Amino acid sequence: MLPGLLYFVVFKYVPMANAVIAFKDYNVVAGIWGSPWAGFKYFELFFNNPVFWTLLKNTLTLSLYALLVGFPLPILLAVALNEVRDGLFKRSVQMVTYAPYFISTVVMVSMIMLLFAPRLGVVNVGLQSIGMNPPNFLGSPDWFPSIYVWSGVWQNSGYAAIVYLAALSGIDPTLYEAAKVDGASRLQKIINIDLPGIMPVAVIILILTVGSMLAIGFEKVYLLQNPLNLGSSEIIPTYVYKVGLLNANFSFATAVGLFNSVINMVLLVLVNSWAKRVSDFSLW
Repeated sequence: MLPGLLYFVVFKYVPMANAVIAFKDYNVVAGIWGSPWAGFKYFELFFNNPVFWTLLKNTLTLSLYALLVGFPLPILLAVALNEVRDGLFKRSVQMVTYAPYFISTVVMVSMIMLLFAPRLGVVNVGLQSIGMNPPNFLGSPDWFPSIYVWSGVWQNSGYAAIVYLAALSGIDPTLYEAAKVDGASRLQKIINIDLPGIMPVAVIILILTVGSMLAIGFEKVYLLQNPLNLGSSEIIPTYVYKVGLLNANFSFATAVGLFNSVINMVLLVLVNSWAKRVSDFSLW
């Protein structure tokens, strides 16, 4: 366990002390602890910014959309694969669904751009061939959330299903035998055995997912951004990168990052409390 503990101590816990930059007018020459205090100046700048509510809305919209779509689909995929008896077919489906996870973000975005290119994209050409007038998918703020979320579902669902398949494999086989004796259908076995069997794992994953909602992936959103879709693609992480890091305003960037972390922590505590009330499973 020592290498893993050292990793978290060195790269996660020790840097927390430097979050004090958010409350200082950071100067590279003076250093973190030598820079003058600024109080809540950078938090106020962020909260009073005219784009604050737009950034928060876009971030929450993408996060909630990804959660509502991306959380149940791996469960359904795992349950479906668990019901497949043909070994070759099952392995083939697993390979096809797992493979996209290992595609890098840059390659994934390149594939999306090739598929949805306005003139030569496969999707647009296909829609034109059946007499439809395709929209500019990559340049439309309305289409951006769906492209981002569903491409993520295609890329990650197969890999996420591994955890649920492992949980399904740990269910006591005698439960299935008893259900078979009682004349339970396949659907009844799924509802009364499979889903309750994976519920502890599902609750923990849900809590952890909600606890990192505002920390939505920066790379993919930033690479898919263009001046036409900024209305829905500009989120807190991309704004921090542009305003805080590119302009070397490290105090502002740290303040926004600390705001993100605090909100995520509050969501984590709330969802954990809710899970403890409605079920027997929680993180603590």
